[in-house]
Amino acid sequence: MEGIIVNHVTKSFKEETVLKDVVLSVPKGKICGIIGRNGSGKTVLFKCICGLLQVDKGDIQVDHRQIGAIIEEPGFLGQYSGRKNLELLASISGKKISNYQKILKMVGLLEAGDKKVRKYSMGMKQRLGIAQAIMEDQNIIILDEPMNGLDNAGVEEMRKLFLNLREQGKTILLASHNRDDIEILCDVVYEMDHGILSLRK
Repeated sequence: MEGIIVNHVTKSFKEETVLKDVVLSVPKGKICGIIGRNGSGKTVLFKCICGLLQVDKGDIQVDHRQIGAIIEEPGFLGQYSGRKNLELLASISGKKISNYQKILKMVGLLEAGDKKVRKYSMGMKQRLGIAQAIMEDQNIIILDEPMNGLDNAGVEEMRKLFLNLREQGKTILLASHNRDDIEILCDVVYEMDHGILSLRK
């Protein structure tokens, strides 16, 4: 199982139904984009796929061991360097990462890897979050607004990175407010509106 299959998933919080009979299939080696306003249900869907939230109805078929994700603003320890933060996160998951320099270079943080994260800009923290999502060489990458805080040059760099990961056969699910990201990156696009997911024609 190297893609993502969401089968008729419903998720509610108290009286509010946030996901309504959501059906989604992301094949291996494709980039799938989801657009929609804040509060439309995108982040909740991503959390369900990652196993962070339990669904009320339906089921999700995905290998959780193969997921690397950035959801909402990444939380890092400001007193440690970017590299040290990645090392700590890898130790929690029990994974051995052989080359942090390579990962930091991929996201444009090679020179800032030894700088304390509290001195990072928002864009640099976002790049570190992307590094965290890809550092374990996972087959499935889930990116919730990955371009937040990035300047134009940073956006271009990350687009190239994501397209390169697709070339390597990675399966990528991403949410973005930026329609250019969606047009440039995605093989298939869905729209989320008030918890209802529909394929964009």
